[in-house]
Amino acid sequence: MTMDTTAIKNILEAALLAAGEPLSEERLSGLFNETERPARGQLREALQQLRDDYTSRSLELREVASGWRIQVRQEFAPWVARLWEERAPRYSRALLETLALIAYRQPITRAEIEEIRGVTIASSIMKTLQEREWIHIVGHREVPGRPALYATTREFLDYFNLRGLEELPALAELPAQDAAHPELDLAEMLPAQQVEAAADADSASIDSGNVD
Repeated sequence: MTMDTTAIKNILEAALLAAGEPLSEERLSGLFNETERPARGQLREALQQLRDDYTSRSLELREVASGWRIQVRQEFAPWVARLWEERAPRYSRALLETLALIAYRQPITRAEIEEIRGVTIASSIMKTLQEREWIHIVGHREVPGRPALYATTREFLDYFNLRGLEELPALAELPAQDAAHPELDLAEMLPAQQVEAAADADSASIDSGNVD
């Protein structure tokens, strides 16, 4: 016997609050046994209703690449962040430009990024991006030396509250760009990340407050 939408919504809310990570609709559907499992349409309707319930609250239900999650709204992040003593990481312009080039030009090699930016990329930048699991190697360019090709990950999309790369701001929307060598700055997107991830254990490992 299928549950009504209100009951489904309450179960989904409890699971999302307890999970601490995005949950796909497949995983959410798996919360129910076969006799009570809602149809896909009813599941999405319950999620939409739950999202509407949070409209005027300090929390929001957000759909990202890995699924759905309940998170603190951006405007309340400064207060909630004070629960943690560790400073959330601040990323240098060089790192953000490198990340943006990978996001918009993927797959791309390190040499191609350096050619566009006109400077050598510090090894620490690529290491940080890989340790954050924001980028990964997806293949190799079939040229001498077979350099690695980099692309963004699902974790990158989740961090910046994106469901897919198509939700990245259009290049025309980014300010002060040179057509030949655009400075693709994601700095304004960074605060959109949920407070939980900004203050989790990985921020404690970057105690300098800046990553080059």
